Amino acid sequence: MQIKALRDKKEGSLTKISLRQITVAGMLSAISIVLSTTILGYIPLGIANATTMHIPAIIGGVLEGPIVGAFIGLIFGLTSFIRQNTPLFANPIIAILPRIFIGVVAYYAYKWTKNAGIAAAAGTLTNTIGVLSLAVLFKYLPWQVAGLVALRNGIAEIVVAAILTTAVVKSLKKVYNK
Repeated sequence: MQIKALRDKKEGSLTKISLRQITVAGMLSAISIVLSTTILGYIPLGIANATTMHIPAIIGGVLEGPIVGAFIGLIFGLTSFIRQNTPLFANPIIAILPRIFIGVVAYYAYKWTKNAGIAAAAGTLTNTIGVLSLAVLFKYLPWQVAGLVALRNGIAEIVVAAILTTAVVKSLKKVYNK
């Protein structure tokens, strides 16, 4: 079953989203919402929280494409905007915009490399660089602090995302190919 969703610029036709894509988007969005309400989604590390919230968006992008990845990233962004614990995330541009691109970047990284770990690193970097760059641009953080946060949290987030994404994608690809 397919549902027409977005206009394709080339042909003027609508892009189709399958029932499986809708189901995966719903399940991973639900996981994102649960993560956002527990310490598992935002791990306090002093000056900033490390996050695992980007991992469902990466998995969605890798498994089901950029539209699904963008939707799950939107859910991540909305939950961080709603639960804002700093003025930084009260700004919807910072809280939401970079998160939409996590799954999109992960999809294309996976498409080009066929490596879920590289896709996870690319998606994580999209989140980290996007949020921290906007934080500097909007003068919420000086670039030195943003750099410290990127190094302190970003490396751990990349490692965790690469391990979890690789394990989940490898397992689900086996199921998909049956």
